[in-house]
Amino acid sequence: MRYISAKEVIKIQEKLIKRYGGSYGIREMNLLNSSIESVFQTFDGEELYPNILDKIIQISYSLIKNHCFIDGNKRIGIMILLYLLEINEVKHNLTNEDLIEIGLKVASGEMDKTNFKKIIEDNIR
Repeated sequence: MRYISAKEVIKIQEKLIKRYGGSYGIREMNLLNSSIESVFQTFDGEELYPNILDKIIQISYSLIKNHCFIDGNKRIGIMILLYLLEINEVKHNLTNEDLIEIGLKVASGEMDKTNFKKIIEDNIR
């Protein structure tokens, strides 16, 4: 799997803010690092996120929920989802409308991680 660094996420977030508006800046760097590094967690010697899709879903969901940026957390979470799917050559059928709805529902608490994962998995080709 190809991963993404916190530095890369910050650069992408800055580009999103520049293009679509909002406030620049990181609210909590430790939450950003946690969102990205959480995919390496293990329990009793077993990976908690054993495959590429599990890892991508974890990073994206965490970026939305952790609110590590001052602004644009939904945008960056969804953009990183798309970016990681692309660089890992995972094809999907998600529309822009799907992605907007997913981002809003995750951020508001209407969609938990289980449902987020199911929607993403159901739209993988």
